[in-house]
Amino acid sequence: MNLSNKRFLDVAGEPFWRISRKDLDKLMTTLDITFVRLSQCLLAAGAHLAVARVDACTIHYCLRGVGFILMDGESPIRLTPHTLVIVPPGRAMSIVATERPTALRNVGKGSVGLFVPGSSYRHTVGDGRPTLVLACGTFRATYGPALDLFASLAAPIVETFNVNDQLDQVIACALAELVAQDVGVGPMSAALLKVVLLALLRRCLVSTKAWVERFAILSDPPIARAFAEMASRPSLPHTVKSLSHAVGLSRSAFMSRFSAAFGEAPMSLLRRLRMRHAADLLSANALSIDQVALNVGYQSRSSFTRSFRRYYGSDPSEYRSNAQSERSPRAAPAKDAIEQSDAA
Repeated sequence: MNLSNKRFLDVAGEPFWRISRKDLDKLMTTLDITFVRLSQCLLAAGAHLAVARVDACTIHYCLRGVGFILMDGESPIRLTPHTLVIVPPGRAMSIVATERPTALRNVGKGSVGLFVPGSSYRHTVGDGRPTLVLACGTFRATYGPALDLFASLAAPIVETFNVNDQLDQVIACALAELVAQDVGVGPMSAALLKVVLLALLRRCLVSTKAWVERFAILSDPPIARAFAEMASRPSLPHTVKSLSHAVGLSRSAFMSRFSAAFGEAPMSLLRRLRMRHAADLLSANALSIDQVALNVGYQSRSSFTRSFRRYYGSDPSEYRSNAQSERSPRAAPAKDAIEQSDAA
C-alpha cells in the first residue's frame, strides 16, 4: 500500500487521506464496467420524480437546467449543468425541477410513480417544456480481482465538472448507443461510461470532498470496508471487536492493518470522523443540536458539546451560527484532542 501522497486535513468536510498517484493510476488501469443502463430524464418546472431503490449504484448527470436530489439523511444536492452524482445502492430518492430550495418542503406531494433508472430510454415528468434534463442510470464498476468499486459506498459522491471536460458529450453518445441498440452496444456504452468514471477518479487528487478517502486504501479491502462503515454510520456503537468481526479479521490483525493504513487506532479515527460529520450537520442547519449529537453517536448533549468544543474550539451552537452567517472561517480542531477519548 502506498500512502506517500496522503494528505492530513482535519477540517470539517475535507479529506483526511488521498490515494497516491501511483495507486490511482493502477486503479484506473484495472477499472472495468460490467454493465450500464441509462435513461434521459426530462422534468418540467416544479415536477418531482420519485426514484426507486435498486441493488446497484445509480449515476445522475445534469445536462441542462437546475434542480435538487433529495435523500433521507442527506442534505439536498443541488443540480446544475455538469453536476455528477453517484448514489449508493439501495437508496430511494427524489429529483425535483426547481431553482427554489423552499419548494422542497412539498416534495412527495404529487410525485409521479417510482422510476427505475435505465428502465427506459426516455422518461418525461410533468406538463410543459422540460426545464431539467438529466442522464440517470444504473451501473457496476469493478477493479483488480473483480472487486466492486462502489459496493461499500454509503454517502453520495457529488462533483461538478465544466464544459471543457466534455462529459456531457460522452454521456450523450452513451445514450445514443443505448437507443440505437446497434451491434456492440454493450461494450460501447460501457466504454463511454468508463470515460466518465475515469474523469471522476482523477478528482481524487484535487477534490476537497471527503469521498476521495474511500479510494486511499483500496489495496486492503477489509480495512477499506471498516473505514466505510465508520464513516457512513458514525452513530453506531462501533468497537474494535465489532469492526474486526464485520470484516472477517482477528482483533490483532485488524488493529495492525488499520494502524498501518491510517497511522492511528480505529477509535481515535472514529472520534475525528464523528466530529467532522457533526460539523457538516451543524453547517447544514437541518437538525437540532440534540439530533446532531445522536447522529454522531452521542446519547448525551453535554458529552457531545464537550467533545466538539475540544475539536473545534467553540460550542456547537456557536459553530452553527458562524457557519450560517459566514462571518468567520471554520476553526481547525485542537491537535491534542485527537488522542483524547470521549464518552460516546
